[in-house]
Amino acid sequence: MNRFFVLLFVVLSFSIANARVSIIPLPQKCVEKKGTFDLNSMTVIRFSGDSKEMRNAVSVFNDLLSQSAGFSIPIVTEPRKNNVINCELVSDLKNNAAYRLTVSSKKIQIEAKTPTGVFYAFQSLRQLLPPAIESKSLVPDCKWSIPCVYVEDSPSFEYRGMMLDVSRHFIGKDDVKRYIDMLAFHKMNKFHWHLTDDQGWRIEIKKYPKLTSVGGFRNKTIEGYMWNKPTEWDTNRYGGFYTQEDIKEVVNYAQKRFVEIIPEIEMPGHAVAALAAYPEYSCSGGPFEVEGRWGIFEDIFCSKEPTFQFLTDVLDEVISLFPSDYIHLGGDEAPRLRWKNCVHCQERMKQENLKNEAELQTYFMNRIESYLNGKGKKMIGWDEILEGGVPQRATVMSWRGEKGGIEAAKLGYDVIMTPHTYLYFNQHQLGEKDTVGVKRRLISLEKVYDYHPVPDALTEKESVYIKGVQANLWTEYLTSVNEYDFSLYPRMAALSEVAWTEREKKNFKEFYSRLDNIKQHYDYMGINYCKDIYIKKE
Repeated sequence: MNRFFVLLFVVLSFSIANARVSIIPLPQKCVEKKGTFDLNSMTVIRFSGDSKEMRNAVSVFNDLLSQSAGFSIPIVTEPRKNNVINCELVSDLKNNAAYRLTVSSKKIQIEAKTPTGVFYAFQSLRQLLPPAIESKSLVPDCKWSIPCVYVEDSPSFEYRGMMLDVSRHFIGKDDVKRYIDMLAFHKMNKFHWHLTDDQGWRIEIKKYPKLTSVGGFRNKTIEGYMWNKPTEWDTNRYGGFYTQEDIKEVVNYAQKRFVEIIPEIEMPGHAVAALAAYPEYSCSGGPFEVEGRWGIFEDIFCSKEPTFQFLTDVLDEVISLFPSDYIHLGGDEAPRLRWKNCVHCQERMKQENLKNEAELQTYFMNRIESYLNGKGKKMIGWDEILEGGVPQRATVMSWRGEKGGIEAAKLGYDVIMTPHTYLYFNQHQLGEKDTVGVKRRLISLEKVYDYHPVPDALTEKESVYIKGVQANLWTEYLTSVNEYDFSLYPRMAALSEVAWTEREKKNFKEFYSRLDNIKQHYDYMGINYCKDIYIKKE
């Protein structure tokens, strides 16, 4: 009996010791040591080379400490042996996000190729600290200890993204910043901002003010499921938009968190809000009203010459606001019925020797892409851009399963995998009916975790074109930040490991145990995460 209790004590002690180190996404190498490093008001941060980006890399961590611990860590340049966090840029790491982290009882050593890696090292330290670091108010009598550990880390994929649709339901800039905070916490680096659609145009364009004054608001919104009969309506005026000053503020906020914002300006379809404001760029001339229903609509941008002038004018202002290398142009779900019956579009097809309207769409997208390329930008489009022939240089975002991504990779195009069967986070985590009585697809935490962005159908050479992975949050049936939280978390934690951790090192049960620590961080953050996790039965 005594041996049993001794064994039990050893097992429990081992489990508790292992629980001290819990980082998501799982580092490529993580070795726990004995002891702790204790942060206090006398701790300093030393840079080997000071810069604005290096200060950004530590500012989020310092802001958190200031709120929860009541002190922040000063930055110094002179060497110190004890009670110091040394941050050094080195050249021997394999990519810009890589870092090495050594925590001993006397000091913390961070080595990174760029300030981006320094930032991610501090995010790991954040997770190793007591979850109370996330508190918005002072936490008295908390010992700010970090377990001694050695970490070597770098992401598996360059593109680690999340999309947020603000066209169907709008959120203010402060809530967008909160979303960016959560991307940074999970070491995600791309924020795909879906800014325009049939139900609302959300970005101020100074040359075309009616895009927001008219296109930014709808007079009614469908209630319940879109196919319910009879249709019921909320007739309250609904909408909102971001001024260009708002956009600049959010972009600056994201840059300090090493998150790149990729704006999406939909074309040629999902354009009813824009056409309600400027019907002259349609085939029929309107009139239109901003849609209050969800779905796909026949009225899209016409391919006549004034439309291209309008769209390039819009993109000029978008480009001036977003430093991202990418602009997302949509290209999805564009019915071509209006083009079939449009004299301008049919004439365009004759001029360009196009056989059908699918080829006209490729012409449309290629022309806009060429304009972007001339401005030093690259285009991303949903996988429908492959339907009318091969695009020029576009990156393909594969959402209708993996088929489009496989096709694009085999043709030598960069691909971001975002299949709706795995990575549409508006779908349910638990498989139950939602608030509008619709049984949505089940995309459980485990299903997200088990996804791998590189299809087996690709050769090793073709696989290099898979640049990364993204999950999407569409908001037709999600109307508040509280509902967004419930759909996003903890699935974003699973996605972060899909995007960051090597496939061979992933293990769902082990991830699930580490999730307990992240949930405690969520609790202090005030995140309304899904607490009832659906686990697949053996």
